[in-house]
Amino acid sequence: MTSMTDITRTTSEWQVFIGESLRDARLAREMDQQSLADRASISRATLSKMENGAPTTVAALIKVVRALGRTDWFELLDETGGGISPLALARELSRQPTKRQRAPRKLVKKQEGPHGI
Repeated sequence: MTSMTDITRTTSEWQVFIGESLRDARLAREMDQQSLADRASISRATLSKMENGAPTTVAALIKVVRALGRTDWFELLDETGGGISPLALARELSRQPTKRQRAPRKLVKKQEGPHGI
């Protein structure tokens, strides 16, 4: 459910909120910034900027969230509730090879000659 705060929050406010959430998760795991940055394969400076609400890339965010073991956060973005969306199902079905059907064979009736032969 979307709250009024979610709607009125600016991009900068979201960045600060996400940074604070990352910092809280890191501290809950008793990790220092360097350890998490190493685990996420990013620089400590990038992690510091991220935790302080500075702009960063989605790729860096994904790396940090994965390193924290919190990919469940991304599940919240799934509008299907964990199910397969109809669009994704249609895409998957279109990728599967289909078995070609043969046209039915025409039955050719032998024509009999004038003498029944």
